[in-house]
Amino acid sequence: MPSPRLLVLFGSQTGTAQDVSERLGREARRRRLSCRVQALDSYPVVNLINEPLVIFVCATTGQGDPPDNMKNFWSFIFRKHLPLTSLCQMDFAVLGLGDSSYAKFNFVAKKLYRRLRQLGGAALLPVCLGDDQHELGPDAAIDPWLHDLWEKVLGLHPVPVGLGVIPPGVPLPSKFALQFLQEAPETCSGVQHGVRTEPQSPPSERQPFLARMVTNRRVTGPSHFQDVRLIEFDITGSGINFAAGDVVLILPQNAASHVQQFCQALGLDPNQCFTLRPREPDVSCPERLPQPCSVRHLVSQYLDIASVPRRSFFELLACLSPHELERDKLLELSSAAGQEELSEYCSRPRRTALEVLCDFPHTAAAIPPDYLLDLIPQIRPRAFSIASSLLAHPSRLQILVAVVQYQTRLKEPRRGLCSSWLASLDPEQGDRDSGGGQGLGLGPSIFQVCSRQSWAKTLVLQDSSCHFHPATGPVQVPLWARSGGLTFPQTPDTPVIMVGPGTGVAPFRAAVQERVAQGRTENFLFFGCRQRDQDFYWEAEWKELEERGCLRLVTAFSRDQVGVRRRPRPGAGPGADSPRPHPAGAEGVRAAPAPGARAAGVGATGPPGRLLLPGRQCQVHAGRCVRGPDVHLPGRRRALRP
Repeated sequence: MPSPRLLVLFGSQTGTAQDVSERLGREARRRRLSCRVQALDSYPVVNLINEPLVIFVCATTGQGDPPDNMKNFWSFIFRKHLPLTSLCQMDFAVLGLGDSSYAKFNFVAKKLYRRLRQLGGAALLPVCLGDDQHELGPDAAIDPWLHDLWEKVLGLHPVPVGLGVIPPGVPLPSKFALQFLQEAPETCSGVQHGVRTEPQSPPSERQPFLARMVTNRRVTGPSHFQDVRLIEFDITGSGINFAAGDVVLILPQNAASHVQQFCQALGLDPNQCFTLRPREPDVSCPERLPQPCSVRHLVSQYLDIASVPRRSFFELLACLSPHELERDKLLELSSAAGQEELSEYCSRPRRTALEVLCDFPHTAAAIPPDYLLDLIPQIRPRAFSIASSLLAHPSRLQILVAVVQYQTRLKEPRRGLCSSWLASLDPEQGDRDSGGGQGLGLGPSIFQVCSRQSWAKTLVLQDSSCHFHPATGPVQVPLWARSGGLTFPQTPDTPVIMVGPGTGVAPFRAAVQERVAQGRTENFLFFGCRQRDQDFYWEAEWKELEERGCLRLVTAFSRDQVGVRRRPRPGAGPGADSPRPHPAGAEGVRAAPAPGARAAGVGATGPPGRLLLPGRQCQVHAGRCVRGPDVHLPGRRRALRP
C-alpha cells in the first residue's frame, strides 16, 4: 500500500521559509508520509486540483509583497475566473513567516489562507503566524502549531501498522549520495554549465551572466569608518536591459581561507571530484552544481558556510554526532527549551556555520559527505540597486557597495559575504590574489573566473602547504538584473523629488541620469551623509548637473557643523526668526504641479507632491518632516500620512 502523499510548497526570500519547509519534510518522513518539498513557482500549479494534502509555507516581504519564487503562483491563484470549487478535494494548512514591526504582518499568509478557503479547500488548522520579532523567533509559534498539525494529519493518515514513527535521534537518509571518483576527469574543474558569457536568453539565476569587472574604486575618504565601493561591470552582449529603480543580483563566493578551514575540519580533499545522485526519484540535482564536481567548487561556490546556522543545522548535527558530550550539547541547542541558549550562542553574536563546526570538532570530523547538502544551505544571491543608466553609460552597469563589517562579542569581526568578496577583487591585477584579512568574506579571492566556460579559478595545490597559484585572466562576476520596487513617472512634465541618504542615493543617480538623457530637468534630490569631504557620493557629478539646470540639490551633513533656517512661528517673539547657517539651496525648493497631484514643495508653502523614498525608515522620517497629505511612495498607490 503506497504511503499517503504530502506536498509542502514554500515561498521564500531569504531562506527561512525554505528551511521550515525542509523541517516539515523531515518530520513527515519520520511519520512514514511520502513528502515532496518544492518552491511554489517550480510547481505546476494546475496540478493543485489533484493534491489531497498540501502545506503552504510563505514569507511576507517588503510592504506585504510575496517572495520572488512565488509571484507566478500568486498571480495565478487570484485569477477571478477560477471556479469556487477548484480545491474542494484538498486539505491544506498555511504557515506564515513575517515581522510584526511591519504594518502588513504576515499579509501573504493571511490572504492565501482566505483565498484557498474561498476556492473550496478544507483548512486543517488556522493559519500559523510566525513572528521574527518574538524573543524566540518564529519557532515560538511554529512549534505548537506543528504539534497540532501532525495530530490532524495522523488522524487522516495513520502510521502503517508495524512501522511506527522514526525516533528523532535516528538520522534520516540524505537527499543526495556523493559518489567520489578515483581519478579526476578533465571536466572536473568546477565548470558551471549554467553560466554563460554570451547567453541566448536574458540572464537569470539559472543562467547568470559572467560580467567583466571594469573598475572597483573606493569612494569614501581614507579616514572614513566605512569602505564604500563604486564598482562597474561590462555587460556587452549579455542581453541585460534595465531601467532606473531596477536591481542587479550577484552570486558571491566563500573566502579561500574559509574553504581550506572547512575542508580540514571535515577531513575533505578539496581536489577530489564526485558525482551527485538523488536518493528519491522526485528530487533533482541542484542546477548550479556541475556534474562531475570538485569538493572545492562545492564549498567555495555553493555551500553557505559563512551563514548563521538555523535550528535544523543543530538537529542534524546531533543525529550525526558520535561524541557523547558534543551530542548532548547539540540536542540541547536544537530542543524547544534551548532556543534562548541557541540565540545567545549563535544568533546574537552572528556565529557562522563554519565556526560552529570548529566548536564541535569530533562531530565535524564524523559528518558523512552525503549530508553536506542537507546540513548547509546554498549561497543565495545578493541584490544591489543599479546606480547607472544605460542611456548615460551604454553596456555598463554600476553599483554602490558599502562593505559590511561590524563587531559582536566574538573576537573576529563579522563581515558581509558578498560585499567583502566584491571589495577584494582587483580588476587591474586580473584575477590574481591580492591578499587580505582572515574575516568572513575577506582574504584572497582565488575563485574568480579564468575562462569563458568557468567561474571557478584554475588552482594548483602544491604538496601540503596549500599555496594556490591562480591563472591570470579578467575578473568576472556572475550576475543578472530584475525589476525593483522604485517606479518613476513616465510623463515628461512630471517633476520628481528624491530623498536618498547615504548609499540609498544609488537608484536615484540612475533615475537622474535617465531623466536628464530624456530631457527631463525637473529633478529634485535631497541627499544626506556624515561629512561632505568623506562620503559625499558623486559630488562633482551633482554639481555639474546643477550648473546645467538639470538638477536641484539639497544636502545635509550630520557630522559637519551646519544648521538649517527655521521658519518663524506665528506670534513668536523677536528672536524666533533669527537665521542659522543652512546648506546652500535648502530654502524655497519648489516643483511644478504634477498631473493629478497637488503642487510639490519642500521648504516652501503648499503640500508636497511626489516624494520618492527608497526605504521604510526614510518613509517614516519623511512622514514626520513633510506635513502634507500626498506623499507618494514608490511602487504603491497609497499616501504616507504623518
